[in-house]
Amino acid sequence: MAAASSVKRTVLWLALSVPVMFAFAVFVMPPLYDVFCEITGIGGKTGGQYAEEQPQIDGSRVVKVQFVTTNNGAMPWEFRGPGEAEKVHPGESARVTFYARNGTGRDMVAQAIPSVSPANAAQYLHKTECFCFNRQPLKAGEDAHMPVVFFVDPNLPASVKTITLSYTLFDVTDRQLAEVAAVD
Repeated sequence: MAAASSVKRTVLWLALSVPVMFAFAVFVMPPLYDVFCEITGIGGKTGGQYAEEQPQIDGSRVVKVQFVTTNNGAMPWEFRGPGEAEKVHPGESARVTFYARNGTGRDMVAQAIPSVSPANAAQYLHKTECFCFNRQPLKAGEDAHMPVVFFVDPNLPASVKTITLSYTLFDVTDRQLAEVAAVD
């Protein structure tokens, strides 16, 4: 009799643990990760929108900026960056366009998380406009062309010839709905 009671408690504990762990991973970990990367500077996280004046263009150097896109495992959208890398002079503004398509049968909201490599280049890549600054809602079957305007700071170390800007797209539909419900 005691063994059956113990098994029921274990099953109940496991049944409750799974949703709690899922909620922790989806709602708590991404903001904690963002704060951790912002504080430590690791993980190639960019510092967000650049508000200062754009510097002088250094025409003596060229830096190649590559673009990589990835969908988080639970994100069903089509998501891709520009096909070609951009070659820019440090200080020169460049504009590229990313594409997203919600091929599902339901309205969804996405958030793109940027990362830069090599990590020592993250502080020198400045975005003045980026779809990653805001969540991206797309209705079922809808698509969007999403711009990124950036420049490479002329103080980028001369040893860095190529920068890779990557975005991982996350489904934040449930988080958006929870935030809207909390406000109401």
